[in-house]
Amino acid sequence: MERKDEKTLTLLGSKKTFYKQDYAPEVLETFENAHQENDYWVKFNCPEFTTLCPVTGQPDFANIIISYIPDVKMVESKSLKLYLFSFRSHGDFHEDCVNIIMKDLIKLMDPRYIEVTGIFTSRGGIAIHPYANYGRPGTKFEQLAWDRLAKHE
Repeated sequence: MERKDEKTLTLLGSKKTFYKQDYAPEVLETFENAHQENDYWVKFNCPEFTTLCPVTGQPDFANIIISYIPDVKMVESKSLKLYLFSFRSHGDFHEDCVNIIMKDLIKLMDPRYIEVTGIFTSRGGIAIHPYANYGRPGTKFEQLAWDRLAKHE
């Protein structure tokens, strides 16, 4: 079954993949949600996320987990992979990475709800696990965001 927006996806199925070496939100692509009448979760798990400490230049490793409830647009997974890879030579603190990822995806898709968790590998005897979320204002998803944030472990 061919999707009507399949021809607009430039990265999916391409023979040669180009990996940007610095932060590149422009690589993100979307397609239309075929089930807009449903509320459902989409979850991505990126266990090989890397970025650089902006102070020391040392690499930081994390498992980035993105969960969202789509509305009209959904993020295409290969473009998301390339976007997350683009942090590899980018220097930002852990909390910044999680919030930047969330804000870029909100701007891209305007989801009903989204949350991003970074489970960063310990360095210097301490691990950091930043969490950020968003629910569309004025909807039940705004309350969902507050409830999940308030009960976050």
